Amino acid sequence: MPKYYFGHFVILVYNQLMAVYFIFGEDDYNIDLKLGELRSKLNPDFLSMSYKSMSAPDFDTLINILRSSPMMFGSSLSVIDIADYFFKDGYNFDDKEISQIETALNDNIDGNDIAFVVRCSYGDGKKIDTRRKLYKILTKFNTLEYQFPPTYKTAEIASWIKNRAKEKEIKINDDATEELIEQIGNNFMQLNSELDKLKLAAYPDKTVTKKMVEDNCISKEDLFNITNFLMRNEKDKAVLEFKQLLDKKHPLEILSALQTMIRQWIIIKSKSSVQEIMDITGIRSDYKIKLMKNDLKTVSLKDLVQLKENLFDVEYRIKAGKVLDMESEVEIAIIR
Repeated sequence: MPKYYFGHFVILVYNQLMAVYFIFGEDDYNIDLKLGELRSKLNPDFLSMSYKSMSAPDFDTLINILRSSPMMFGSSLSVIDIADYFFKDGYNFDDKEISQIETALNDNIDGNDIAFVVRCSYGDGKKIDTRRKLYKILTKFNTLEYQFPPTYKTAEIASWIKNRAKEKEIKINDDATEELIEQIGNNFMQLNSELDKLKLAAYPDKTVTKKMVEDNCISKEDLFNITNFLMRNEKDKAVLEFKQLLDKKHPLEILSALQTMIRQWIIIKSKSSVQEIMDITGIRSDYKIKLMKNDLKTVSLKDLVQLKENLFDVEYRIKAGKVLDMESEVEIAIIR
């Protein structure tokens, strides 16, 4: 089974001829790019009929999709979010069902493209159970794993930022790039969103400065206020801080930024070695880590982990299209 390494993601190629894909990882940005690439190959005149997107269908629905034939308008694409199959209870298939799924995939008809997708929330520590029979079946086909580079590999992240900025026809100064990494970390989806915002902030000029990043990106102080109020059980103030951030940020952006920061706090709370914390988080100042440790003394590690799980759950449901009112759902996750 050949492996091809491309920067922060790995492509494992098993069967190039089959139009079945297993796509997973933390990096939503590149997952979405790949799905967009697959969708772009469909006939745009029949897109409403040739493209389907669904989340964790039951066995009968799934097997019908796998056995479908392309219609007269050309190839079809079914994108199936199967995160629940791995991360939620009650989604295990029995041996007979697994056998039928495997047979249907092996007999996949040319033009009936299937993309199984598992988005692993950034930094929550959850990994796909590779022992599951479904995992072993899916990895026999075109398997693409998208992961972020470690946060301490700032040169790689900076290169990515500068390349995306160039694509957006802007230039970002080195100190602005450093500040952006400091604020956001290695979350490419959020970094891409911030670059779009910074392009507007720089207009009519085409150069992004450090001050623009400081003025337009979510500050750690803003995020600290939300979580600090929560840990002091001042939930009304935490929600007020969240509402104020909504003036300049989409709920998903706030969720992503909160999870990045809380992940960092969990590492700081759970690790005793300053050097280990620096290696994992990418924070380059041992003095800063000591200050953060002191700030977090009154915060329970258990509460931080619970908050991270709450935020992961609502982020997953938003992305799966299961949420009607995003703002309210995030507020509930924050105060739950």
